Amino acid sequence: MQVTLEELLSRAAEAAARSYSPYSHFPVGAALLSESGEIVTGTNVENRSFGLTICAERSAVCAAVSRGLRRFSALAVSCPEADYPVSPCGACRQVLSEFMAPEAPVIFRGGKGESVRTTMGELFPYDSLHELAK
Repeated sequence: MQVTLEELLSRAAEAAARSYSPYSHFPVGAALLSESGEIVTGTNVENRSFGLTICAERSAVCAAVSRGLRRFSALAVSCPEADYPVSPCGACRQVLSEFMAPEAPVIFRGGKGESVRTTMGELFPYDSLHELAK
């Protein structure tokens, strides 16, 4: 069974509904597709000390790695309260680049239904990390 980006977005939206965001009231959900076809989700978890907050994308990566998954072929992010599609932040881009190839598709959607489709490499160009792994 082939998982579509729309299916991943649906799972990301489900994850956003479980967000713990009492301070920003900005729920975010993420869904990662592992290379084995497994979907792992994550949501943002805020803390009143904002620096300790974890984004949905990194939450999903941590959940996946805890299950032994290390390579991901696609990512979807849902921000149902946003007026526009919100892309992963810089810290999430750095973490995601550790586990995703530059050509891996990434899709993100805001609350009005508009989506942006791109790749990991377009989100995080000039990534020298992959050179270090050689």
